[in-house]
Amino acid sequence: MRRLHYSIHTENAYCDWVAKYIHFHKMQVRETLFVEQEKKVEDYLTYLAVQANVAASTQNQAFNALVFLYKRVLAHPLQGIDATRSRKTQRIPVVLTREEVKQILSLLEGTSELLVKLLYGCGLRITEAVRLRIKQA
Repeated sequence: MRRLHYSIHTENAYCDWVAKYIHFHKMQVRETLFVEQEKKVEDYLTYLAVQANVAASTQNQAFNALVFLYKRVLAHPLQGIDATRSRKTQRIPVVLTREEVKQILSLLEGTSELLVKLLYGCGLRITEAVRLRIKQA
């Protein structure tokens, strides 16, 4: 994954999903990954949607991790996966009014104020904001 320039966060997430998949099927040896692989992936994804009640994006992330595992790591690409899709309703995000944002910003100063303004104004993620550096001329 590093050679393919995947994010470290993606790498960690994919490794976690593969570990959960292996644990779910109680696999002990590598060869069991290849026995009825499509059915095992379908069963796991269906479990995530039905019993674990995960969001569609979470189920998609698990699926992408398993596709990567079988295609890139094991060289046994998956064919025709037909798992039950997650139907979890989308949550409407809570949005602050402009006045509430002004109140919050008025309580901050210095570096914290700058970071929060960048997060809010530019839509930066927290990890992106804390990695910013000043370029010396």
